[in-house]
Amino acid sequence: VQLVESGGGLVQPGGSLRLSCAASRFTFSRYAMSWYRQAPGKERELVARISSNGRSTNYADSVKGRFTISRDNAKNTVSLQLRSLQVEDTAVYYCNARFGGIAYWGQGTQVTVSS
Repeated sequence: VQLVESGGGLVQPGGSLRLSCAASRFTFSRYAMSWYRQAPGKERELVARISSNGRSTNYADSVKGRFTISRDNAKNTVSLQLRSLQVEDTAVYYCNARFGGIAYWGQGTQVTVSS
């Protein structure tokens, strides 16, 4: 199983980034996909989730209206569009795949929002 995140980086407040997660070696279309993040000294938190067929999404209150999760089951990818970024969004962002009691994690990609 592999989940490989990309797209992180340094951005100014108000800026945008697009994170991507490429999945392989499992049946991607069966899994709900999520993005989590973990800031220094804080617990990992759920940012956004998308159902296996892409029809249902959920967001943390702190990112609603700013972040958009999407997936492409033909390409085995899930993305997170980040807009209107705030300093408080600085964290390592992790891709997660979940099916029943099975969960897989990526290695994370750093997002730093700073002027």
